[in-house]
Amino acid sequence: MLPLIIIGVIVVIVIIWISSSYNKLVSYSVRVDNGWAQVDVQLKKRFDLIPNLVETVKGYATHEKSTFEEVTKWRSAAMSSKTPEEAMENNAKLSGAIVNLFATAEQYPDLKANQNFLNLQSQLQDIEGKIAISRQFYNDTAMKYNEYVMHFPSNIIASLFKFTNKKYFEIAEADKAVPQVKF
Repeated sequence: MLPLIIIGVIVVIVIIWISSSYNKLVSYSVRVDNGWAQVDVQLKKRFDLIPNLVETVKGYATHEKSTFEEVTKWRSAAMSSKTPEEAMENNAKLSGAIVNLFATAEQYPDLKANQNFLNLQSQLQDIEGKIAISRQFYNDTAMKYNEYVMHFPSNIIASLFKFTNKKYFEIAEADKAVPQVKF
């Protein structure tokens, strides 16, 4: 009789542990998805602002066609991304294209003084700051989730229920380079 009670208690403990681990994995996964949704909201604001910025620059720099095409191409690719990983990659390329757009704008003093351009530039900088904060939140929640997926013994439950690591939202290699300042 006593061995059956001990076995029963062990089975109950194992069931509680499995359900607790599973629920924690689900909770972390939902947090990561929420973090991505926050990034996505800010990216949408950025996508909405870019056409106005491009049109304003176009008015002054009509012969810079390749720059505008690049921004438009990567904006379109980023907007139609199917997975967070694909969105991360396309947004990194869009960021590079936006940097080129601003570099083009630097060549036109009248454009740099245009109030509409300055307003759009300010809005984009504000959105970029919000994107950075949203990325940080996403990466923090992804880190907690990934740690839990890899820790023993929760990694057993994670592998049983096919929970896998989430990818971090990283900056592009080109953006990691230290800018050259020359006087």
